[in-house]
Amino acid sequence: MPEASRLAPTAAAPAIRDAATLILCRNSEAPEVLMGQRGAGAAFMPSKFVFPGGAVDPDDATVPLAGLPSPICMARLSQDAEPGIGPALIAAGLRELCEETGLILGAPVPWPDPPEGWHPFAARGLRPSGAGLRFIFRAITPPGRPRRFDARFFLADAAAIHGDPEDFSAASGELSSLQWIPISEIRSFDLPFITEVVLAEVAALVRRPGPPESVPFFCNDDEESLFLRLRGATQEHDQ
Repeated sequence: MPEASRLAPTAAAPAIRDAATLILCRNSEAPEVLMGQRGAGAAFMPSKFVFPGGAVDPDDATVPLAGLPSPICMARLSQDAEPGIGPALIAAGLRELCEETGLILGAPVPWPDPPEGWHPFAARGLRPSGAGLRFIFRAITPPGRPRRFDARFFLADAAAIHGDPEDFSAASGELSSLQWIPISEIRSFDLPFITEVVLAEVAALVRRPGPPESVPFFCNDDEESLFLRLRGATQEHDQ
């Protein structure tokens, strides 16, 4: 699938790229999330502490996922979006998690001929799996930023990680200071505004099983900014 964009790039307005962010959470009684720090010279959110994630790559739509989130999560991913984009978004989130942290969410299914970038999964006899992921937030970067993303945020239980959740030795180095941060202490870190908003959703959902009742959507296009709630493809979203 070609890189998705909702607006054509111009000198004043870069393309909005579809993207996925994966929030790993552990210890529901005193929840912690995995975050890392972007480099000071990064074009987007320099020096900020963020969750692993990034833009959808062309090959992400071709990856044979071993599992998917619930049907309601998949329906919500399809709202106000390119048809059928859900699996590519899930693959992007799993790939970026592996690249930026070295951690893998997958299922034991042989994969003899993986695309480039997916060899860490195949080497361990795994295929990437979105089973158990919860789609909890969506936000489009406001106009005026050097890069813009239509980012979907997924919440995952760290218990599903294959291997040691403290082992970041295979991380790419794109994020430094990788660490599990208690949500109760996270406001002391340098966070993007949208990350603070998403963390409020995480704190509310971490002890509740299943998909949320609806998914907040900060829709910042070039004409207006709206706060919507995605409820599923068969239902209208609310402003």
